Amino acid sequence: MSETPFIGVLSDTHGYYDPMLDDLFAGAARIVHAGDVGTLDILARLRKLAPVTVVAGNTDLPFWSDELPWEAEVEALGLRILVCHIGKSLMGRRDPVAEGFDLVVSGHSHKAAAEWREETLFLNPGAAGRPRFGQPRTVALVNVKSGRPEPRILSLD
Repeated sequence: MSETPFIGVLSDTHGYYDPMLDDLFAGAARIVHAGDVGTLDILARLRKLAPVTVVAGNTDLPFWSDELPWEAEVEALGLRILVCHIGKSLMGRRDPVAEGFDLVVSGHSHKAAAEWREETLFLNPGAAGRPRFGQPRTVALVNVKSGRPEPRILSLD
């Protein structure tokens, strides 16, 4: 758990809720889930910790297309955040840098990554579900310093 206000970021739970999330996200100002949730009880557990912004992932869409948006915009800790599941798909429709977003969160690849493009941070927290594709299980915590997002990728393994 972080001592300063933070945003908890995760993706690709695929129906598995890691109990470590309870401690890691305790005290979060907001939790962002970038899709492939798997089961709605994941969201219920996260909502006990903080307000949740969630989008549908490609494996969620056939089941929850009416309940979860494909992309979402939210403000948290003074950051304008754009959330989607597949970042490459989003970039074909929008230009988050030109639109002035501070943080763009996506998932899908199961590979954690943080990349600055001008003044916009593109963050993929990796996958928080059960191990798949030989990738480590990860989430991210985002603090804000001088109005800019500062991500930390944390291992769940």
